[in-house]
Amino acid sequence: MKTPHILRVSRGPDSFSGLFRSLDEEGLRYGWLEYSEVEAPPSLAAAAAHGALRAVSVGEAGSVVVKPRRGAAVLKDLLREHFRGCALVLLRGSVAAPELIEADQTCRLCFSDGTSRTLSTESFVSALRRVSPWPQA
Repeated sequence: MKTPHILRVSRGPDSFSGLFRSLDEEGLRYGWLEYSEVEAPPSLAAAAAHGALRAVSVGEAGSVVVKPRRGAAVLKDLLREHFRGCALVLLRGSVAAPELIEADQTCRLCFSDGTSRTLSTESFVSALRRVSPWPQA
């Protein structure tokens, strides 16, 4: 299984709508991960607390799943379980990954060593097909 490329973001999904359109046009799957505590709906939380393997609520707009877990989340496990087949996962939270600062006509990436790289959105999306899509300059 190919692991998706992970980029850290600090803004919400609406800030990346242009990038999402470009990914859709290229047929690339992508995901969004909030790496933070969430409050589950009470009935799902109760079912999970009683030992249900999963507690699920489904509606027309989507679904919510509560899965009991012991200990901290493991990013590699989350990617395998929820984002199989994705080329890119944008992650809002604290994780060691380059940060995607903007994604309109250009995509600007900031790396942990303080360097940055700017690509056109088209080049950025194309690069996602590679194993190392944005080698640092």
